[in-house]
Amino acid sequence: MKIVVDINHPAHVHYFKNFIWEMQKRGHEILITASEKDIAYQLLNAYHFNFIPLGTYGLSLREKLINIPILDIKMYNAVKNFKPDFFLGFGSIRAAHVSRLMRKPCVALDDTEHAKWEHALYVPFTDSILTPSCFTKNFGKKQIRYNGYTELAYLHPNRFTPDPAVLTEIGLTKDDPFFIIRFVSWNASHDVGAHGLTLDTKRKAIHEFEKYGRVIITSEKPLPEEFEKYRISVSPEKMHDLLYYATLLYGESATMASECAMLGTHAIFCDFAGRGYTDEEESRYHLVYNFKLDSGSQERSIEKAVELVQNPQLKEIARQKQAILLKEKIDVTTFIVWFIEHFPDTRDKIGKGDSHVQ
Repeated sequence: MKIVVDINHPAHVHYFKNFIWEMQKRGHEILITASEKDIAYQLLNAYHFNFIPLGTYGLSLREKLINIPILDIKMYNAVKNFKPDFFLGFGSIRAAHVSRLMRKPCVALDDTEHAKWEHALYVPFTDSILTPSCFTKNFGKKQIRYNGYTELAYLHPNRFTPDPAVLTEIGLTKDDPFFIIRFVSWNASHDVGAHGLTLDTKRKAIHEFEKYGRVIITSEKPLPEEFEKYRISVSPEKMHDLLYYATLLYGESATMASECAMLGTHAIFCDFAGRGYTDEEESRYHLVYNFKLDSGSQERSIEKAVELVQNPQLKEIARQKQAILLKEKIDVTTFIVWFIEHFPDTRDKIGKGDSHVQ
């Protein structure tokens, strides 16, 4: 089978890397297309993936709308001679459009309920949409729910083993408490008009966490000069090792908060919209704590973080919660491989409508 895998965000590299390796081992041909978003190209190169760069959608909503047909055309030109049998992406607009043009099936992953305009542009052209069982939006007959999280495609114990060598790179040991603070760019299409934590909140979070250990910042956007000394410089493919050993994550990234839950690290997630999966990771497993971005919520988010880090058994407790989560959820890569390798029989076997897979 010839499969196009489309990458539109650095996280998508992680989502699909194990699928790509597994399918290649099984004799399938993979063509990777990718747009330029933050460190996506850097990650693809770090994993030694050959890929066709498509450029960027831009930062503003106007740029994104103008570039949709342009990147559609670029993708079509990139894949037409490959003659694909299948398209796979994470909410990929261009993969959906080009697959329909080429009359080939397209499967999308999705876990972001408020990405409304992306949904409007890709859902009508996609054959099946795979979402976590906790996803609160209903896509109707195309939707297949699986009992897991997108992050378990690469952080399930079958797929990931933490490497403590990353700690040595930044002068830490396994016994050192440290806190990762994550800021996002707010340039995603579903973030248009939204803003993150205030400068005062960021400053206060750093000040409070420094009382208990080392503070490390990872940011998609430039930092104020006063924060630069906290920025880390580890390779992006080593970030999950760092999250595994961290005492706590605090920040604006839903993906990174969920990654922490998979890895047995508590996380504070601050966002205007929230996610079905981070809500479940709080209500069922108490590994992620969700807060909005009004001033009162931002204040409470720091209070909750401080409450957590004052518990000397915090890491041990997190590992116990992680064990329960992993026992209840599936290896998502195994599911995706099975679903696509036997498509459309798998879709028909699961059944039409809002289906659920254990």
